[in-house]
Amino acid sequence: MSVILFAAAALAALPAAAQPVNPLVREGVTEKISEHVYVIPDASMPMVPNVGIIVGAHGTFVVDTGMGVRNGQTVLRETGKVSKNAELHLATTHFHPEHDLGAMAFPPGTEMLRSRDQQKDIEEFGLQVAQSFSSRSPFSAELLKGAEFRKADTFFEREHTVDLGGVRVRLIAMGANHTRGDTAFWVEPDGILFSGDIVMKPQPSFASPYSSLKHWQASLDILEQLHPKRIVPSHGPMGDAAFITAYRALFSTVQSRAAELKKQGKTADEAVQALTAEMKTQYPDQGRLTGAIRSAYSEAP
Repeated sequence: MSVILFAAAALAALPAAAQPVNPLVREGVTEKISEHVYVIPDASMPMVPNVGIIVGAHGTFVVDTGMGVRNGQTVLRETGKVSKNAELHLATTHFHPEHDLGAMAFPPGTEMLRSRDQQKDIEEFGLQVAQSFSSRSPFSAELLKGAEFRKADTFFEREHTVDLGGVRVRLIAMGANHTRGDTAFWVEPDGILFSGDIVMKPQPSFASPYSSLKHWQASLDILEQLHPKRIVPSHGPMGDAAFITAYRALFSTVQSRAAELKKQGKTADEAVQALTAEMKTQYPDQGRLTGAIRSAYSEAP
């Protein structure tokens, strides 16, 4: 299944009443959450990310941009309120438009960093997801008009660290979880983790044909070993390691039950029907739950 179908399914799962009229990064609400880290919170608005701004003695690092140049300009203005550093670095948690397609608003001297896996997603899928997002409303279409991916200045394979002066940002290529090119950001010494869609309060979204439940479980192990003081997810409220515990519990249940049903001779569709009925009270986002069940079923012996 193509990534555009995965993205369309995820969007369709959003209730109509929750669709934002204006999916805009907000101004004037930036919060300082540690000595070096600021966040522009998304207020749980669909198609709007939590944006990170990490400020050191000589450099500033921005995580995610919002959707389109207009949102990227907002992020730049908010960055300018908390940092006057001329040295600017930019990276995104993954290639989906609300995270990446505001990057063209940043000045030419900005260092754009990408993992090789994120670049593979861009090369394979291009603007397919952006086209799906544009179809949601004329406003979204206007935000994404003429959007394109910013070329990377620096590529990395597994990890890369940027020293901002008194604070370091460790970029970790996490592999195929929500997308193939998921990237997490560990801020040292503040103990802040920007987790992307790998852990957050909303249910996990298997939005890529490369997504793997087993790999996602291994990713949770990596993030847990960091012992984060605070987790800033791609979307929704900030939290702590309880996000990791909650995802681990969901995956464990889905994995064991899908394996049982497969052993009983149930088809994948039958497993989805049975498990969504069993789990709908605790996990009401059926579209996202379906992705986890199908991944568990396909990986079961």
